[in-house]
Amino acid sequence: MKEKSRKNYFRLFSVAISLSGIISMGFSLTDKPKSDHGTTKVPASSAGTITKDDPNPLPVYGNWRTFTTKDGLPSDKAYTVRIDGKRVLVGTHDGLAVYENGKWRTYTTKDGLPHNGIVSIDVSELTGDAWIGTLGGLSHWSGGKFENFTQLNSGMPNDLVYGVTCDGRDVWVATGGGAGHYDTYTKKWEIYTEKNAPMHEPWTYGVSAGDGKIFIAAWGGGIIEYTKATKKFKDYTDPDGEMEIDLLPDDGPVHDITTGTTFGDGCLWVSSYFGLCRYDGTKWKGFFDTDSGLASNFINFVRAEGNVVYICSDNGLSTTDGKSWVTYKKNDNSVNGMAIVKNYGRIDDNVVNKTTKEIPLSPSISHNFIIGVDADAGVCWVATSKGVSRGELMK
Repeated sequence: MKEKSRKNYFRLFSVAISLSGIISMGFSLTDKPKSDHGTTKVPASSAGTITKDDPNPLPVYGNWRTFTTKDGLPSDKAYTVRIDGKRVLVGTHDGLAVYENGKWRTYTTKDGLPHNGIVSIDVSELTGDAWIGTLGGLSHWSGGKFENFTQLNSGMPNDLVYGVTCDGRDVWVATGGGAGHYDTYTKKWEIYTEKNAPMHEPWTYGVSAGDGKIFIAAWGGGIIEYTKATKKFKDYTDPDGEMEIDLLPDDGPVHDITTGTTFGDGCLWVSSYFGLCRYDGTKWKGFFDTDSGLASNFINFVRAEGNVVYICSDNGLSTTDGKSWVTYKKNDNSVNGMAIVKNYGRIDDNVVNKTTKEIPLSPSISHNFIIGVDADAGVCWVATSKGVSRGELMK
């Protein structure tokens, strides 16, 4: 009976969050950051010196520019963004938007997409093709043509494609009906659910690759690790089993309901709606908005670029290397905001003279509800509920 209630809780929670987080992203939020003892406000003109003086400097982005429907986006509700060389691919509520040579072009079902709601994008390093996850199937965009995969025309597990990642010849998807693996050489699908993998139920929300492994974010099942060499699974779940709190710090994942995974610089990062955690292969470490620079415990997506992880939350964008933080937040009633820089990873770290510095940004990110991010070559793009914003590395 207890197990049945727990399973029903996961299912109801999943549906509620999915509907509120993906379909109705435009709700109002309280954007004002919490006060922090010892906070130093720094003029924007001095921002460059802050990161240079830090022992482990993180990139700080400024000169933010926001793009909306007025600039050519098909919708202000942006769900995902991926930098692809000189162009940028943005998934919105009403189609795929491609930014190239200073102009936007939109692709919809009229051009061949299976659905206009684009929630995940990845680009194959092997072929340069884009793989697009939508609310109605997966699309392979190559040579200007869309090849679509759905439950009806292929072996894909489900048409609701929350996450997609390219790993050599393989494409992995996280869907509402389990995880899927597509071999682009053999043209065959493999499906993984609770029937053949250590999942709590067949609802997956994110997938990433690294270190010869695939990491699947499973709702109610923590993280599912698949080792490609052995074709074996291993799961990581919250040992304390508590739903509301992380009872025993650093004992494992902070929660069994996970929203994303990403691998960078030898570490696995895992997001949830209850905090962030990192696994270095030996030890787990949790981060929360009460003990670190994390903008919010409600995390929609994570992406690692080298040793820096970018964290999309319902109350701003955070970046960290585990040793320091930069968090971006927009003000309530203006286009301006701030970057909040902390020189420690967690409040209990052995750092002398812990500091918090606020750098004014004019303008800032377009909205604090962020669900997608990508960074490369000195620029950072974020997908928000009120457009997509581009920031440049401050020097």
